[in-house]
Amino acid sequence: MLFGTSAGAGYVEAIAAVKPSVVAIGTYAPNRSPRLQMAGTGFAVADGRHVVTNAHVVGIKLAPGERVVVIRARSGEGEVRQVLASVPRAERDIALLEVGGPALPALALGDSETLPEGSDLAITGFPLGLILGLHPVTHRAFLAGVVPFSVPAVRGAQLTAKSIKARKNGNFSVFQLDATAFPGNSGSPLYSPADRKVYGIISMVFRGRAGSNPTEQPSGITFAVPARHIIELLRDQGLTP
Repeated sequence: MLFGTSAGAGYVEAIAAVKPSVVAIGTYAPNRSPRLQMAGTGFAVADGRHVVTNAHVVGIKLAPGERVVVIRARSGEGEVRQVLASVPRAERDIALLEVGGPALPALALGDSETLPEGSDLAITGFPLGLILGLHPVTHRAFLAGVVPFSVPAVRGAQLTAKSIKARKNGNFSVFQLDATAFPGNSGSPLYSPADRKVYGIISMVFRGRAGSNPTEQPSGITFAVPARHIIELLRDQGLTP
């Protein structure tokens, strides 16, 4: 498989093919103004009735009457779909959502173990939420390296069931990208225009200093969780990737 950089032409066809599978993740409350608030991005996988996003996107505390929803962009308008079930895997920052309504076009998952450094990739999502309207947009991404993501050390007083589980699952490798992404890109698919397969999911943006706002001062360094963790989650749930 060729992941080279020859391909400006491949982006046009790939973006058109991928966009119908990309959805927004948000919260809906009937008595709130605005009723719909954006939280991040997701994309359809498996049977098209499941969506993958980040665990931190759907792990927010909900107010009474508020619920997580999936929004599909159609001609600039939002088609809101109910989330029927959620399976988070917080230690890998991914979550699998079962959604109502007709099946969405599912994206194929590639073998992230074979993705070489230097690959020319793309990210499609909702970088600034509803500020830019309900229109998924695409940024180019260069795979700068495969780097370890370390579970931080904790003191005895900080040991909880969650932190113990995270340490038990250990450290793992993530993709470091030369790419500009924003908070709303969390959960966006990282894919190759060459074969239109997803090789990772955007998880976080590097902040140059504590308290810095990546919307105002993007670092250009973005991290993605490799797709093999998504494949493992799907198989654990009895789904075919």
